[in-house]
Amino acid sequence: MKILKVAIIGCGNIFPMHAQSIKEVENAEIVAVCDIKEDRAKEKADQYNCNYYIDYKEMLSKKDIDVVHICLPHFLHAQVAIYASKLGKHILTEKPMSIKLSDAEAMVKTAKDNNVTLGVIFQNRYNPGSRLIKETLESGELGEILGGKLEVTWKRTDEYYGNSDWKGTWDMEGGGVIIDQAIHTMDLMRWFVGSDIDYIDANISNRAHKIIQVEDSAEGVIKYKNGVVTAFHAINYYTYDAPVKIEIHCEKGMVNMVGDRADIKFKDGRELIADNNPNDTFDYGNGAKGYWGTSHTKQIKNYYASISAGLQPDITGDDAIKTQKMICAIYESGRKRVRISCNK
Repeated sequence: MKILKVAIIGCGNIFPMHAQSIKEVENAEIVAVCDIKEDRAKEKADQYNCNYYIDYKEMLSKKDIDVVHICLPHFLHAQVAIYASKLGKHILTEKPMSIKLSDAEAMVKTAKDNNVTLGVIFQNRYNPGSRLIKETLESGELGEILGGKLEVTWKRTDEYYGNSDWKGTWDMEGGGVIIDQAIHTMDLMRWFVGSDIDYIDANISNRAHKIIQVEDSAEGVIKYKNGVVTAFHAINYYTYDAPVKIEIHCEKGMVNMVGDRADIKFKDGRELIADNNPNDTFDYGNGAKGYWGTSHTKQIKNYYASISAGLQPDITGDDAIKTQKMICAIYESGRKRVRISCNK
């Protein structure tokens, strides 16, 4: 079995989800990490017994790197992914793929042109509740989807934004509550509906923050090509991170997700429930453990198993770009205050 040599670019908050997950992969080994903050890169290199760099291009010049994980600010995802793809490295990037749709399209094309595998992290699809909903919808037991709605009401203070040198900006974060907080729930709804999007009509605004350029509030309608209409509401000026909510109204029942817990009630009286296993915990590598991160491990394991078998992973660039297109259309609609067709 070939051992895949792995490099991680970006040693910030999301780094442990990738590094610790890679440790769970039998045929993967971290050989290098990179961060522009040398002290942070050196700390992670010491922890994982590997080399460190402050220049990703220097690191990627090494022949022994097979896979690159991108854990960087949003505006850097595309340029790093494209550069690494041209060197023949497989890519697994955090969400979002990019800020601009054209950059995401270039990521997909470059990966295909260089015969490398591009994966994008949308780990919430691996939660037990998400899996139950998707499988039940696909089985046909619930009949046709009639409509749906989702809600994300979280807390991100001015202090939170003030502690970052890139969040809260259009050119580096690419948006606010939609692209950073609600994107996972938006992706789940699109995945559940299972259809391309017809049009999006959205409103975005900054209602409660003083120091950011981007939206802290968004709402709108998404019409899918299969006829389903869904509504969304997202804010990040609430008093705490409330559990996200998804509701899907079907011919033969109702789907509800609150947080990660799924509850499916059929009109015939049956009920299906799935939630996270409290014994399923993630080791952050610093002595702390928690649930957040377990789904990263599941997706990352799938990604490496797929590469080793010569297959495409569950969440490919071609799949993830549909969510990127949705996010970009929300912003275009909100800025222009017009309905945006997604039939281009």
